[in-house]
Amino acid sequence: MTAATASPCVSTRYSIDTLRDEARQLIETGLISRQQSIYTLCKYIPAREWVTIECELERCDYLLRDPIGDLISSDSWEND
Repeated sequence: MTAATASPCVSTRYSIDTLRDEARQLIETGLISRQQSIYTLCKYIPAREWVTIECELERCDYLLRDPIGDLISSDSWEND
C-alpha cells in the first residue's frame, strides 16, 4: 500500500471497544447521558481523532445520530 492509497481510517488508538469505554466513563461521571447522540462524544475526544472514530463507527454500523446507549448496549444482565 502506498501513501497515496493509505486509508485515513487506520489507527489503533480508537477501536470500538475504546470508544465504548470512554462513553461509559463519561456516563458514569454524569457528563453525558445514554440518550444523547454518539456525536456528543466529539466534545470529549480530540478533533484529530474524529476521522478514525467515524470510520470505526461506520465499520460497526453505527451512525453519529444513534444514541450512545446503542453504542454501549453490550451491557449484560443476569436476569430480566
